[in-house]
Amino acid sequence: MTNKKQKLELTWIGKDEELKLEPRILIEDPDKSYGDKSAENMLIHGDNLLALKALEQDFAGRIKCIYIDPPYNTGSAFEHYDDNLEHSTWLSLIRPRLEILKNLLHPTQGSIWISIDDDESHYLKVLCDEVFGRKNYVSTMVWQKIHSIKNDARHISVNHDYILLYASNIETVSFNLLDRTSEMDERYRNPDNDPRGPWQSGDLVANEERSNGRFDILGPTGKIFNVPAGKHWVYSQENLKQLIAENKIWFGVNRDSFPRKKRFLSEVQQGRKSDTWWTSDEVGHNQEAKREMKVLFPEDVFDTPKPERLIKRILDLATKPGDWVLDSFLGSGTTSAVAHKTGRKHIGIEFGDHADTHCLPRLKKVVDGNDGLALSEALGWKGGGGFKFYNLAPSLLRKDTFGNFVIDENYNANMLAAAMCKHEGFKFYPDETLCWKHGKSTEADFIFVTTGFITAEQLDKVHSEMKAGESLLICVKSFAPECENRFANITVKKIPQMILGKCEFAKDNYDLNIIKATEAEAEESNEA
Repeated sequence: MTNKKQKLELTWIGKDEELKLEPRILIEDPDKSYGDKSAENMLIHGDNLLALKALEQDFAGRIKCIYIDPPYNTGSAFEHYDDNLEHSTWLSLIRPRLEILKNLLHPTQGSIWISIDDDESHYLKVLCDEVFGRKNYVSTMVWQKIHSIKNDARHISVNHDYILLYASNIETVSFNLLDRTSEMDERYRNPDNDPRGPWQSGDLVANEERSNGRFDILGPTGKIFNVPAGKHWVYSQENLKQLIAENKIWFGVNRDSFPRKKRFLSEVQQGRKSDTWWTSDEVGHNQEAKREMKVLFPEDVFDTPKPERLIKRILDLATKPGDWVLDSFLGSGTTSAVAHKTGRKHIGIEFGDHADTHCLPRLKKVVDGNDGLALSEALGWKGGGGFKFYNLAPSLLRKDTFGNFVIDENYNANMLAAAMCKHEGFKFYPDETLCWKHGKSTEADFIFVTTGFITAEQLDKVHSEMKAGESLLICVKSFAPECENRFANITVKKIPQMILGKCEFAKDNYDLNIIKATEAEAEESNEA
């Protein structure tokens, strides 16, 4: 019998393979950025795992709501996604992304919502329990994605998908109320023209007999009322008399019926809690989403969109205007579009060509106020704002003809400095006066990056400009031997040697073949 501590967990082939992700920098493409130049919203084109790693330093703990709609692993190969992944491969795809997404969530008010179907939902639930903590599981929404029975279904007409919901901290997270429905308000009437407005009557009697809970009540016509045996009034005799005096007790139109409490619409909670059954009438369905796509892209309809009303429901519950929203499987751009129209700040990541063919033109239409969709009309959206378009920088290091890692020639001085800041945990923040201050990790700890040769005299000059208590890391291609350990508060290291082995360079793709299923793969999956 072993004494090794064990835990309940989901295991699969390849789970223990640790990825060493390169912390890339993001390069803005000003020709594709659009609208207000001061806008913080981001559309990122590139491998979403590397993009999440690129965001981690600046956005850790800042994202209020994450929504993702990853490939479902259904065996149905779509034009824009390879959705036919073996279980172990699918789990290996999802887990490292979830781990970084967890780091990005706001520590007290963050939540992540994940769309999934029956094929992987139970595996995903156990995996999310492991990543986010089982105690932080909130609930699972059941979305009615199809509003009619599919009589051509092989066995059962599957009309729903799931949305798993986890909080960053179940003890502190809170969700907004939804607007009350007209059906809820229509239950309130005002038959006696009470100046306090519409009301609904409620029971004054509760089960269980109590010694002081049975007493006579005199009605306005002189009729006497009391509770049946085995029950009691929910109010004391004194309080009930006060309610009668305040005209908050209803004795019926003829004023001789058994009394009931008047509950005014003006006094009820001005909103409603969300339930877990999300109907197509409330939040849309697949066909509605496809109709939206046809309006936006008549010639190239995205295969697996989500309706804008579904995303709005999530954002209404999880965020307020000005909060950060992130979607790392942006697809056709729905999350960013809805976030933009509802006043949220947004980050969308897309790895396929449709970052350019779908997301970019869609967000431009949103900024211009002419996307032509029903939600825009319902919101009164007229346009505004903007976003910046980013590409992932190439890998910092590449192999030369001899198989040695060298700095990629696409990196200029600023790009190199920014990249080294990320690698070493510094914030890229070039000083306006001192050229050797490229970034800082604290108010007194700095980094200097150069491809030149550092001499002892140059190091002496830098040291003379440093203030008491400051420290400096110098990243340089080469330096004079006497520079090493010359000053206790200056560390000199060579690049690229100082970062070799820390991460995996020259790898641009961690998508595990989810981009562009070939026709052969599609045919093979359809035959299976």
